[in-house]
Amino acid sequence: MENPSEVLGSKGLIKKQEFVRIILQCLYSLGYTKSASCLELESGVSFKSKEFQLLESHVLNGNWDDCVNFLNSIRDILGESVEPALFLVFRQCVMEYLKRGEDTLALDVLRKRVSALRVDRYKVHSLANTMLTLNDMELGLVDGDGFHDLRGKLLTDLEKLLPPPISIPDGRLEHLVETTVTAWVDSCLYHSSSNPISLYEDHRCSRDQIPTTTTQILTGHKNEVWFVQFSNNGEYLASSSNDCTAIIWKVQEDGTLTLKHTLCGHQRAVSFVAWSPDDTKLLTCGNIEVLKLWDVETGICKHTFGNQGFVVSSCAWFPNSTQFVCGSFDPEKGICMWDCDGNEIRAWRGMRMPKVVDLAVTPNGEYLISIFLDKEIRILHLGTNAERVISEEHPITSISVSGDGKFFIVNLNSQEIHMWDVAGTWKKPLKYMGHKQCKYVIRSCFGGLDSTFIASGSENSEVYIWNSRSSKPIEVLSGHSLTVNCVSWNPKRPHMLASASDDHTIRIWGPSL
Repeated sequence: MENPSEVLGSKGLIKKQEFVRIILQCLYSLGYTKSASCLELESGVSFKSKEFQLLESHVLNGNWDDCVNFLNSIRDILGESVEPALFLVFRQCVMEYLKRGEDTLALDVLRKRVSALRVDRYKVHSLANTMLTLNDMELGLVDGDGFHDLRGKLLTDLEKLLPPPISIPDGRLEHLVETTVTAWVDSCLYHSSSNPISLYEDHRCSRDQIPTTTTQILTGHKNEVWFVQFSNNGEYLASSSNDCTAIIWKVQEDGTLTLKHTLCGHQRAVSFVAWSPDDTKLLTCGNIEVLKLWDVETGICKHTFGNQGFVVSSCAWFPNSTQFVCGSFDPEKGICMWDCDGNEIRAWRGMRMPKVVDLAVTPNGEYLISIFLDKEIRILHLGTNAERVISEEHPITSISVSGDGKFFIVNLNSQEIHMWDVAGTWKKPLKYMGHKQCKYVIRSCFGGLDSTFIASGSENSEVYIWNSRSSKPIEVLSGHSLTVNCVSWNPKRPHMLASASDDHTIRIWGPSL
């Protein structure tokens, strides 16, 4: 027989008998019954513990008193599972008494034994109700094999309930391997793939999982490029510039970008753009000027909001692609919610309304997150009007929300990026450092699989990339010659990143070859 003290592994941390039992469980669960039986015979290790084998014998033979006595004898091992296990046994006993027409014995078990257990009272009442309503078909005891079938189910239920070492939790080997793989992924700074991971060697992604090399330089603008954002379907890129234009770029199949439309009509610099969730419309914010709505397919301006001197800082769409909000530096204007025809639907304004620096709407339309001049974050639940306020110690310049709407990041003039959770369970933010930001508006974004990464522009003309689990950058991308104002990660192409700079260019970044 197997010596329980034998161990495996270079560090002697694995008990051989447990290791073999877990392999046996896996083989049986996969349907490799013959292989499992051969392993039991060859190793001398049984998948089922001696305790469970004895319990199995009592159950299959209907020896309920022996079954109960045995469970009570190993109370110290069973711990909190003893009472639920006894309930399962008594329930089977009651069922069998009912089938044999021994209603008095069934009632006696219910009154004296089941009612004394410390289990959910709902289960006890449900069993009592079963005694009154259950027929033979529902009991599953329509022939002589019925007892055996239900006893087999009882053993399955007990196997799931009883703790180790009497029973092994379901899928134990799969759980151990999955835990290891998850640890690999969590420690892999460059991981950004949903593909299954090979078990043949320890996992580690190379830096080619993220964009680190300039693949294209877009030179369509004639002045500083202030903003850049990929469409939600990843097929377009919109940029805006101090040259008073916005440009819609088309992402080709091969990953190159071509100019689709140059949007002219603003009299001043265009400081902000926002894609509708369905990607058919684009909003452009003029700097101390009007807000314009464009048709993406035709490049035609569909509506102009406001007039000269209209101060809009940013805007954000609601999921229906027909309504949006915009925030203003003018306290009297506050935050307005409009439809695409220019009808004001709702507004937040008043004497106490501070200047709006930036704002965002979560993808599900549930929360409106506003950045007020100059250190305050307000998270408004639009359904309940419940509001939560976060006060930062330094001025905030921008906000970006993760693709799943659970987190958001803000850029601070203290040369830090802070990540907060929308639900409000975090007391302190996660912090990211290394980039340069003192006096300009710098914008960051989430990117990669499950928003694993964070990218940001910087005043030193470089692009910084962090793994969201680490405060220090994992990559610093050089190429621009002046301040990088904004970055955008393609939501459908995890290897594509765009950056907009004061050097009049947009750089497209891809993996190193």
